[in-house]
Amino acid sequence: MSIHIVLVEPEIPPNTGNIARSCAATDSVLHLVKPLGFSLDEKSLRRAGLDYWPYVKLEVHESLDDFLEKYKGRRMWLATTKGGRFFTDAEYRDEDMILFGKETAGLPRDFIESRKEQAVRIPMSENTRLRSFNLSNAANIILFEALRQLGFPGMM
Repeated sequence: MSIHIVLVEPEIPPNTGNIARSCAATDSVLHLVKPLGFSLDEKSLRRAGLDYWPYVKLEVHESLDDFLEKYKGRRMWLATTKGGRFFTDAEYRDEDMILFGKETAGLPRDFIESRKEQAVRIPMSENTRLRSFNLSNAANIILFEALRQLGFPGMM
């Protein structure tokens, strides 16, 4: 059993590193969709102190279109501030994929529009001036709700 976290064009290395660590700790799969705002070469990872990186189940995709082609037919949830329902209202299943957009722009608007039923959001205060939660925090919030619904498979 596993959940798939998909980062579409991530830009900030520490966010991706935090999410990668959570994926390794929960046996979830991490997908990175290019272009990336950083390098994944061994030297860069070693310099960043990412000693857990060998434990990450990682797939790198050349583009969102390539990713969608490879995984067509799979259930996908879009994490976006434009989601029509709360992330807790979704019923997550084994092998579901949860997509997050890049830090500065989120997922492409037309992509969200064509999949409105799959768009979920994390509630925020109406009085906030913030655009959204930090990417690594948002990914962890939704990942752990999905894992909770699945009974925390394989975890102690």
